[in-house]
Amino acid sequence: MNPPFLNPWVYSAVLFIGLILCVFIGFKIGKRSRADGGSGALNGAVFGLLGLLLAFSFSGAAERFEHRRDLITEEANAVGTAYLRLELLPATQQVALRKKMQQYLQIRLETYQRIGTNTPAALNAYQRSVQLQQQIWTEATLAAQHTGNTAILSLVSRALNAMFDITTTRLAATRNHPPIVIDILLFALSWISALLAGYGMTDHKRIPWLQVIIFSAALTITIFVIRDLEYPRLGFIRVDSADRLLVETLQGMQTSGPKRVAGYHGD
Repeated sequence: MNPPFLNPWVYSAVLFIGLILCVFIGFKIGKRSRADGGSGALNGAVFGLLGLLLAFSFSGAAERFEHRRDLITEEANAVGTAYLRLELLPATQQVALRKKMQQYLQIRLETYQRIGTNTPAALNAYQRSVQLQQQIWTEATLAAQHTGNTAILSLVSRALNAMFDITTTRLAATRNHPPIVIDILLFALSWISALLAGYGMTDHKRIPWLQVIIFSAALTITIFVIRDLEYPRLGFIRVDSADRLLVETLQGMQTSGPKRVAGYHGD
Protein backbone atom coordinates (compact mmCIF):
# COMPACT_ATOMS: atom_id res chain seq x y z
CA MET A 1 0.00 0.00 0.00
CA ASN A 2 1.23 3.42 -0.88
CA PRO A 3 1.58 5.55 2.31
CA PRO A 4 -0.31 8.87 2.17
CA PHE A 5 2.88 10.93 2.43
CA LEU A 6 4.15 9.15 -0.69
CA ASN A 7 1.19 10.21 -2.80
CA PRO A 8 2.86 10.73 -6.20
CA TRP A 9 1.16 14.07 -6.90
CA VAL A 10 1.99 15.59 -3.50
CA TYR A 11 5.47 14.02 -3.61
CA SER A 12 6.17 15.50 -7.05
CA ALA A 13 4.79 18.96 -6.26
CA VAL A 14 6.84 19.24 -3.07
CA LEU A 15 9.94 17.92 -4.84
CA PHE A 16 9.61 20.34 -7.77
CA ILE A 17 9.08 23.40 -5.58
CA GLY A 18 11.85 22.29 -3.24
CA LEU A 19 14.31 21.89 -6.11
CA ILE A 20 13.71 25.44 -7.29
CA LEU A 21 14.00 26.80 -3.75
CA CYS A 22 17.22 24.87 -3.16
CA VAL A 23 18.77 26.28 -6.34
CA PHE A 24 17.76 29.78 -5.23
CA ILE A 25 19.12 29.28 -1.70
CA GLY A 26 22.35 27.79 -3.03
CA PHE A 27 22.78 30.73 -5.39
CA LYS A 28 22.26 33.28 -2.60
CA ILE A 29 24.68 31.47 -0.29
CA GLY A 30 27.30 31.33 -3.04
CA LYS A 31 26.92 35.04 -3.77
CA ARG A 32 27.16 36.06 -0.11
CA SER A 33 30.22 33.91 0.51
CA ARG A 34 31.71 35.03 -2.80
CA ALA A 35 32.32 31.41 -3.70
CA ASP A 36 34.18 30.56 -6.88
CA GLY A 37 31.74 27.80 -7.84
CA GLY A 38 32.87 25.22 -5.32
CA SER A 39 34.76 22.02 -5.85
CA GLY A 40 33.83 20.43 -9.16
CA ALA A 41 35.03 17.03 -7.95
CA LEU A 42 32.82 17.09 -4.86
CA ASN A 43 29.81 18.35 -6.80
CA GLY A 44 30.37 15.68 -9.43
CA ALA A 45 30.47 13.00 -6.75
CA VAL A 46 27.09 14.07 -5.38
CA PHE A 47 25.55 14.35 -8.86
CA GLY A 48 26.98 10.94 -9.74
CA LEU A 49 25.50 9.43 -6.60
CA LEU A 50 22.11 10.89 -7.50
CA GLY A 51 22.35 9.49 -11.02
CA LEU A 52 23.31 6.07 -9.69
CA LEU A 53 20.41 6.04 -7.24
CA LEU A 54 17.98 7.10 -9.96
CA ALA A 55 19.27 4.38 -12.29
CA PHE A 56 18.94 1.62 -9.70
CA SER A 57 15.52 2.85 -8.56
CA PHE A 58 14.19 3.00 -12.13
CA SER A 59 15.63 -0.40 -13.01
CA GLY A 60 14.15 -2.03 -9.90
CA ALA A 61 10.73 -0.44 -10.39
CA ALA A 62 10.61 -1.50 -14.05
CA GLU A 63 11.63 -5.06 -13.14
CA ARG A 64 8.92 -5.32 -10.46
CA PHE A 65 6.37 -3.87 -12.89
CA GLU A 66 7.12 -6.57 -15.48
CA HIS A 67 7.08 -9.25 -12.79
CA ARG A 68 3.57 -8.22 -11.77
CA ARG A 69 2.44 -8.44 -15.39
CA ASP A 70 3.95 -11.90 -15.71
CA LEU A 71 2.12 -13.05 -12.58
CA ILE A 72 -1.21 -12.07 -14.15
CA THR A 73 -0.40 -14.36 -17.09
CA GLU A 74 0.53 -17.15 -14.67
CA GLU A 75 -2.74 -16.78 -12.79
CA ALA A 76 -4.76 -16.83 -16.02
CA ASN A 77 -3.00 -20.04 -17.05
CA ALA A 78 -3.47 -21.59 -13.61
CA VAL A 79 -7.19 -20.80 -13.52
CA GLY A 80 -7.68 -22.09 -17.06
CA THR A 81 -5.90 -25.36 -16.26
CA ALA A 82 -7.86 -25.88 -13.03
CA TYR A 83 -11.13 -25.20 -14.83
CA LEU A 84 -10.21 -27.76 -17.48
CA ARG A 85 -9.41 -30.40 -14.83
CA LEU A 86 -13.02 -30.22 -13.63
CA GLU A 87 -13.84 -32.34 -16.68
CA LEU A 88 -12.26 -35.27 -14.84
CA LEU A 89 -14.86 -35.13 -12.06
CA PRO A 90 -18.32 -36.72 -12.08
CA ALA A 91 -20.68 -34.82 -14.39
CA THR A 92 -23.22 -34.24 -11.62
CA GLN A 93 -20.72 -32.19 -9.61
CA GLN A 94 -19.12 -30.26 -12.43
CA VAL A 95 -21.88 -27.67 -12.85
CA ALA A 96 -21.73 -26.35 -9.29
CA LEU A 97 -17.94 -26.26 -9.32
CA ARG A 98 -17.84 -24.40 -12.63
CA LYS A 99 -20.15 -21.73 -11.24
CA LYS A 100 -17.97 -21.35 -8.16
CA MET A 101 -14.87 -21.09 -10.34
CA GLN A 102 -16.51 -18.33 -12.38
CA GLN A 103 -17.52 -16.50 -9.20
CA TYR A 104 -14.00 -16.93 -7.85
CA LEU A 105 -12.35 -15.42 -10.93
CA GLN A 106 -14.83 -12.54 -10.97
CA ILE A 107 -14.02 -11.75 -7.34
CA ARG A 108 -10.30 -12.01 -8.08
CA LEU A 109 -10.70 -9.34 -10.74
CA GLU A 110 -12.63 -7.13 -8.33
CA THR A 111 -9.94 -7.60 -5.69
CA TYR A 112 -7.11 -6.39 -7.92
CA GLN A 113 -9.16 -3.55 -9.36
CA ARG A 114 -9.58 -2.25 -5.82
CA ILE A 115 -5.96 -2.74 -4.72
CA GLY A 116 -4.48 0.51 -3.46
CA THR A 117 -7.84 2.01 -2.51
CA ASN A 118 -7.51 0.76 1.09
CA THR A 119 -11.30 0.51 1.42
CA PRO A 120 -13.56 -2.04 3.15
CA ALA A 121 -14.74 -3.14 -0.31
CA ALA A 122 -11.20 -4.20 -1.24
CA LEU A 123 -10.78 -6.22 1.95
CA ASN A 124 -14.23 -7.74 1.54
CA ALA A 125 -13.47 -8.86 -2.02
CA TYR A 126 -10.26 -10.52 -0.88
CA GLN A 127 -11.98 -12.31 2.01
CA ARG A 128 -14.70 -13.61 -0.30
CA SER A 129 -12.07 -15.02 -2.65
CA VAL A 130 -10.42 -16.84 0.26
CA GLN A 131 -13.77 -18.31 1.31
CA LEU A 132 -14.44 -19.52 -2.24
CA GLN A 133 -10.99 -21.09 -2.35
CA GLN A 134 -11.90 -23.28 0.62
CA GLN A 135 -15.26 -24.21 -0.86
CA ILE A 136 -13.81 -25.10 -4.26
CA TRP A 137 -11.00 -27.12 -2.70
CA THR A 138 -13.34 -29.11 -0.42
CA GLU A 139 -15.92 -29.88 -3.10
CA ALA A 140 -13.42 -30.68 -5.85
CA THR A 141 -11.20 -32.96 -3.75
CA LEU A 142 -14.22 -34.83 -2.36
CA ALA A 143 -15.56 -35.32 -5.88
CA ALA A 144 -12.14 -36.54 -7.03
CA GLN A 145 -11.95 -39.00 -4.11
CA HIS A 146 -15.37 -40.40 -5.01
CA THR A 147 -14.03 -41.41 -8.43
CA GLY A 148 -11.68 -43.84 -6.71
CA ASN A 149 -8.93 -42.80 -9.11
CA THR A 150 -5.78 -41.46 -7.41
CA ALA A 151 -4.52 -40.03 -10.70
CA ILE A 152 -7.61 -37.82 -10.98
CA LEU A 153 -7.23 -36.72 -7.38
CA SER A 154 -3.59 -35.82 -8.01
CA LEU A 155 -4.31 -33.88 -11.21
CA VAL A 156 -7.20 -31.92 -9.71
CA SER A 157 -5.47 -31.13 -6.42
CA ARG A 158 -2.25 -29.98 -8.11
CA ALA A 159 -4.16 -27.70 -10.49
CA LEU A 160 -6.12 -26.16 -7.62
CA ASN A 161 -2.95 -25.77 -5.58
CA ALA A 162 -1.31 -23.85 -8.42
CA MET A 163 -4.41 -21.65 -8.81
CA PHE A 164 -4.49 -20.82 -5.11
CA ASP A 165 -0.73 -20.43 -4.64
CA ILE A 166 -0.48 -17.76 -7.30
CA THR A 167 -2.84 -15.55 -5.28
CA THR A 168 -0.33 -15.45 -2.43
CA THR A 169 2.49 -14.76 -4.88
CA ARG A 170 0.59 -11.87 -6.44
CA LEU A 171 -0.34 -10.45 -3.05
CA ALA A 172 3.32 -10.52 -2.03
CA ALA A 173 4.28 -8.83 -5.30
CA THR A 174 1.88 -5.94 -4.66
CA ARG A 175 3.58 -5.36 -1.30
CA ASN A 176 7.10 -5.63 -2.66
CA HIS A 177 8.52 -2.11 -2.67
CA PRO A 178 11.87 -0.59 -1.70
CA PRO A 179 12.23 0.54 1.92
CA ILE A 180 10.87 4.00 2.67
CA VAL A 181 14.41 5.14 3.45
CA ILE A 182 15.22 4.83 -0.27
CA ASP A 183 12.47 7.31 -1.13
CA ILE A 184 13.64 9.68 1.58
CA LEU A 185 17.23 9.41 0.36
CA LEU A 186 16.21 10.05 -3.24
CA PHE A 187 14.19 13.06 -2.13
CA ALA A 188 16.96 14.51 0.04
CA LEU A 189 19.75 13.85 -2.45
CA SER A 190 17.79 15.64 -5.18
CA TRP A 191 17.51 18.72 -2.99
CA ILE A 192 21.19 18.57 -2.05
CA SER A 193 22.13 18.38 -5.73
CA ALA A 194 19.94 21.38 -6.50
CA LEU A 195 21.57 23.29 -3.63
CA LEU A 196 25.04 22.54 -5.00
CA ALA A 197 23.93 23.46 -8.52
CA GLY A 198 22.74 26.84 -7.30
CA TYR A 199 25.91 27.34 -5.26
CA GLY A 200 27.97 26.76 -8.40
CA MET A 201 26.24 29.56 -10.34
CA THR A 202 28.27 32.36 -8.80
CA ASP A 203 29.60 33.39 -12.20
CA HIS A 204 26.04 34.37 -13.21
CA LYS A 205 24.63 37.75 -12.26
CA ARG A 206 21.15 36.26 -12.16
CA ILE A 207 19.74 32.78 -11.85
CA PRO A 208 19.09 31.23 -15.29
CA TRP A 209 15.51 30.36 -14.47
CA LEU A 210 14.78 28.53 -17.72
CA GLN A 211 17.57 26.03 -17.11
CA VAL A 212 16.59 25.71 -13.45
CA ILE A 213 12.96 24.95 -14.31
CA ILE A 214 13.98 22.43 -16.97
CA PHE A 215 16.37 20.73 -14.54
CA SER A 216 13.72 20.61 -11.79
CA ALA A 217 11.01 19.36 -14.14
CA ALA A 218 13.21 16.65 -15.66
CA LEU A 219 14.26 15.34 -12.24
CA THR A 220 10.71 15.49 -10.89
CA ILE A 221 9.24 13.68 -13.89
CA THR A 222 11.87 10.95 -13.64
CA ILE A 223 11.09 10.32 -9.98
CA PHE A 224 7.36 10.51 -10.71
CA VAL A 225 7.71 7.75 -13.30
CA ILE A 226 9.64 5.62 -10.81
CA ARG A 227 6.82 6.04 -8.28
CA ASP A 228 4.24 5.27 -10.96
CA LEU A 229 5.98 2.02 -11.85
CA GLU A 230 6.10 1.05 -8.16
CA TYR A 231 2.33 1.40 -7.74
CA PRO A 232 0.86 0.31 -11.10
CA ARG A 233 -2.75 0.32 -9.90
CA LEU A 234 -2.79 3.97 -8.86
CA GLY A 235 -1.10 6.09 -11.51
CA PHE A 236 -0.76 6.43 -15.26
CA ILE A 237 1.47 3.39 -15.84
CA ARG A 238 -0.83 0.49 -15.03
CA VAL A 239 -1.03 -3.28 -15.30
CA ASP A 240 -4.77 -3.14 -15.91
CA SER A 241 -4.27 -4.03 -19.58
CA ALA A 242 -2.75 -7.36 -18.52
CA ASP A 243 -5.96 -8.11 -16.58
CA ARG A 244 -7.54 -8.60 -19.99
CA LEU A 245 -6.16 -12.15 -19.89
CA LEU A 246 -8.23 -12.90 -16.80
CA VAL A 247 -11.28 -11.21 -18.31
CA GLU A 248 -10.99 -13.32 -21.47
CA THR A 249 -10.56 -16.45 -19.36
CA LEU A 250 -13.75 -15.61 -17.46
CA GLN A 251 -15.60 -14.95 -20.72
CA GLY A 252 -14.42 -18.32 -22.04
CA MET A 253 -15.80 -20.01 -18.93
CA GLN A 254 -19.16 -18.29 -19.26
CA THR A 255 -19.67 -18.81 -22.99
CA SER A 256 -17.92 -21.88 -24.33
CA GLY A 257 -16.99 -23.97 -21.32
CA PRO A 258 -13.66 -25.56 -20.42
CA LYS A 259 -12.72 -26.53 -23.99
CA ARG A 260 -12.64 -22.87 -25.03
CA VAL A 261 -10.59 -21.95 -21.96
CA ALA A 262 -8.09 -24.76 -22.52
CA GLY A 263 -7.73 -23.88 -26.19
CA TYR A 264 -7.06 -20.25 -25.34
CA HIS A 265 -4.26 -21.07 -22.93
CA GLY A 266 -2.78 -23.63 -25.23
CA ASP A 267 -2.02 -21.09 -27.98
